[in-house]
Amino acid sequence: MSSSLACLAALGHESRLRAFRRLVEAGPGGLPVGELREHLDLPPATLTAHLNVLRAADLVTDQREGRVIRVRANYDRMNGLIAYLTENCCAGSGPCAPVPSTCKPRKTGGSK
Repeated sequence: MSSSLACLAALGHESRLRAFRRLVEAGPGGLPVGELREHLDLPPATLTAHLNVLRAADLVTDQREGRVIRVRANYDRMNGLIAYLTENCCAGSGPCAPVPSTCKPRKTGGSK
């Protein structure tokens, strides 16, 4: 539960939620920090602070690629949060509208 609380707290800020959603949309390849910053229209120091909160909650990972830092959504962590939030959906009273599903990021590149 504490990891779910950390995720929810991290996503409880508009800019962090926007950043995370953009990274989820970007898929497994993620985005360079500069591109994410341009999309969100945030000052570099502000984005760094927000990414540090998302990293601390293990919602994003990053990797240095030469001079570029690429940030990626942690889909396993996201799916774990979704599972936690929906595990007792409708209190076992039978079929219910929200059907939990997991995000399986599409592979980038390659053949179909």
